[in-house]
Amino acid sequence: MKDFDAAVIGAGPAGTTAAIALARRGLSVLLVDRCAFPRDKVCGCCVNCAALRELAETGLGDIPGQLGAKPLREFRLYCGNLVRSLPLPGGVSVSRRVLDAALVDRAVASGVTFRQRTSAKLGSSEKNHRTVLLRCGDDQQTIRAGIVLAADGISGSFLAGDPPIVAPRSYMGAGTFIPMEKVPRNYRAGTIYMACATGGYVGMVRIEDGSFNVAAAFCPRTMKIAGGPGAMATRILAQAACEAVPALRDAPWHGTALLTRRRRQLGEHRVLLLGDAGGYVEPFTGEGIAWALASARLVAELALEPWTHHTVARWTQLHHQTIGRRQRLCRAVTCMVRRPKLLGFLMRLSDGLPGGNFMMKQFNRGVACPRM
Repeated sequence: MKDFDAAVIGAGPAGTTAAIALARRGLSVLLVDRCAFPRDKVCGCCVNCAALRELAETGLGDIPGQLGAKPLREFRLYCGNLVRSLPLPGGVSVSRRVLDAALVDRAVASGVTFRQRTSAKLGSSEKNHRTVLLRCGDDQQTIRAGIVLAADGISGSFLAGDPPIVAPRSYMGAGTFIPMEKVPRNYRAGTIYMACATGGYVGMVRIEDGSFNVAAAFCPRTMKIAGGPGAMATRILAQAACEAVPALRDAPWHGTALLTRRRRQLGEHRVLLLGDAGGYVEPFTGEGIAWALASARLVAELALEPWTHHTVARWTQLHHQTIGRRQRLCRAVTCMVRRPKLLGFLMRLSDGLPGGNFMMKQFNRGVACPRM
């Protein structure tokens, strides 16, 4: 049995940046992920200005540039026969495949022990540590850690005794990639395209290799009636008067669990939840990655303190006051986007206000550039 100061389950942005922060403070850290890297994720591939700020504060601000991330300059919203465009305050687009792999490389360079293709199960609880059972193929091992950080995503089951509460009428996520040669030329790099219609919405952006990342949120029942995610996305673009992308219908789509969910407590004895595992809502323009990075920074600071009976309650309160506040704002925006008639009315109303597109600018400012 090997001992670590900290074990981090899940090598997405939340888990990896938390592992880096702890390793740089002299802790022995084990990072575990069940997937083989590099790997793709269902994600909008947008890293907004808040996420870039978090990366910079963690000393990782150079990574997007090294990966050839595309600067984002414009947000275009389609609903009905209406189109509105507004400038973005910053951000880049980069695939999770290369971003997450680069973060893992930086973690290993910082002294983190990384194990991929390895599943983890929470073991026994002792006063000063938790045991974690690791399995890689036929190989098994038990390790002990002073603190365990669970960042295993929205469908993660590491903390199996306290399942998340899924919101009623929650949408599911779906995503795919369209090769560069199959994307209509009018879809430019540096622009986020978002089409909204009854039953869901579709976001599209070019990433570092020129291909098209497509991330959508669908009502599960409406998607099933439409004939699957490809047919649903095609229908939404048509209803929103957005230029068709024929390759969408037959593209290989991947889905997620129901998106909007929350946790009563963000941990148990010597275990803390962070990132998507701590709660999630339907995000916009890089919000999800910003939440993940912010939670990693905050939980790493807390993990350096001696563990007490109040640690889980403190983390739960801190998370609700910071990340939870931004998630509630984002959820309010999703309620508007889910109602095409209301959204169209607000888009028309914005044209008649002083300064033009006033409401659209407030929408963009509130969602795309959060302050934690």
